[in-house]
Amino acid sequence: MKQTTFSEQSLHEFRKLTPEEQLRLMENIARILEEDIQSQSEDFTCFQRDGLLLYRYRTDRWRVYFERKEDGSLFCHYILPERSLSDFVYRFKLPVSETLMLEQHSSFWKYLEGLKKEKNSNEN
Repeated sequence: MKQTTFSEQSLHEFRKLTPEEQLRLMENIARILEEDIQSQSEDFTCFQRDGLLLYRYRTDRWRVYFERKEDGSLFCHYILPERSLSDFVYRFKLPVSETLMLEQHSSFWKYLEGLKKEKNSNEN
C-alpha cells in the first residue's frame, strides 16, 4: 500500500462519507499502481496546474486529484463528487470568483435544469 496523505479539503470530503464509502475509497486509492498512472486510461488523466503535475482518478462516485511525490507516496489534493460543479470548475481551471458567481446566479441552475429536461425528452 502506498503512503497517502490528504489535504484539509480532501479530509473534509472524506469525513462526509459513510464508513463503507470511506473504506471503498481507501481501498481504491491503495490499489493505484504505477502502470495505472502511466496508462492515461479513462480513469486516470494528468495535467499541469500551478507548476505541479496532478492526476485525476475516477473511482466510483468520486474524482480524486492527487500528486505523486518523489518518494512514491501520493498527496491527495481534492476529493470531489462526480459530475459536480466543483469538479467541473477544478478540471477546467475556472477562477473561484466565477464559481461563486455561477453558484449564486439562479439562471445558471435553471439553464442546467433545462439541459437535463431537454436530454431526457430527446432520449424518450
